[in-house]
Amino acid sequence: MGAGLTGLWTAYELQRRDPGLRITLLEKRIAGFGASGRNGGWCSALFPASTAALEKKHGREAALAMRRAMIDTVDEVGRAAAEAGIDCDYERGGTIVFARSESQWRAAQHEVEHARGYGVDALELWGADRVHARDARGAVYDPACARVHPAALVRGLARRVEQRGAVIHEHTAVESWTPGAVRTDRGTVRARHIITALEGYGATIAQSKRRILPLYSLMVATQPLDDAVWEAMGIAHGQTFSDGRHLVIYGQRTADNRIAFGGRGARYHWGSAIRDEYDRVDRVFEHLVATLHDLFPQLPPLEIEHAWGGPLGVPRDWHASVAYDPTTGIGSAGGYVGDGLSTTNLAGRTLADLVTGRDTALTRLPWVGHRSPSWEPEPLRFLGANAGLVAMTTADAEERATGRSSVIARAMSPLIGH
Repeated sequence: MGAGLTGLWTAYELQRRDPGLRITLLEKRIAGFGASGRNGGWCSALFPASTAALEKKHGREAALAMRRAMIDTVDEVGRAAAEAGIDCDYERGGTIVFARSESQWRAAQHEVEHARGYGVDALELWGADRVHARDARGAVYDPACARVHPAALVRGLARRVEQRGAVIHEHTAVESWTPGAVRTDRGTVRARHIITALEGYGATIAQSKRRILPLYSLMVATQPLDDAVWEAMGIAHGQTFSDGRHLVIYGQRTADNRIAFGGRGARYHWGSAIRDEYDRVDRVFEHLVATLHDLFPQLPPLEIEHAWGGPLGVPRDWHASVAYDPTTGIGSAGGYVGDGLSTTNLAGRTLADLVTGRDTALTRLPWVGHRSPSWEPEPLRFLGANAGLVAMTTADAEERATGRSSVIARAMSPLIGH
């Protein structure tokens, strides 16, 4: 259920394990319509729950296994895309996260030192002489990230699984499911194995409505920029970038030299509503352009040639999960909180192992079998989600005013998987 990256990678991996399987994907709109085709193009090793949070909940060895699996997945996506003949502009250039205040610089130093203690991530601390963002004291460089064109990846993957025999029923809305059967607006599909791969759109179906919260993130894409501008910005091909603020921003240098840049800031809508008109918020688009100019004063006037948005899926404890019950044949994956471009691939490989009854290193990862609590009913869900948005905005303002790490952000940390 769902022909985004989770459903498609699961189908792709099942076909690799058993080419004789009959696989059907049910999709309300078109393959890749949701976050899978509209994201920021970061194929990263980021996981919604931090390594420290995973260690606290699952133990050190399990946390380290999850980190290694996520780092390996960055390369696996590139390898699998090449194997499938998908041209998605994959280039592994790493991520630069600028530290633009004293509090961000202290946080960057702590992050690198903390990562060294685990001995898995290869983070580097860059000094001010290596970065070109406004007011940057330095940056954290993470080599475990690749630039990807997400729509090219998801549409290419859809074509590949169809070529291998899977059937994708687009414009088919799932209404409910029980063991062995999925009811849609066009009839019932019966299958031994059923995988829920709806991510944020699971909030539109009654039986999963409170399992996931759809949180909107919006993006813009500029005109192509000259190589000289990119050199002045200090961003090479294949690199993605952000800074240390709490209200998340994310950018990449596209293959054709545009800036594709996005961020949070759009509010949560009552009752977990998802509507096409929520994809565009002029106030947020204007804020994103202003943020780009603030981040890179080297930029010329920018023409915004494309602007869009969409919902991502947030579980109550900000902990992504994979699950499969062999007694009912029902499985699921999701809750990526915007870190799904690579994590979906890991989910697909893990679900394929679970469905085919294999006991592997992937099926023993700590996110397998994890169950997040349900979100509160309205109006608590509405008040809490939007209060969180205000809190992160306020935390950034607090740090700018005081020069110290935000008290508000520390208070929010346990609620967002850190």
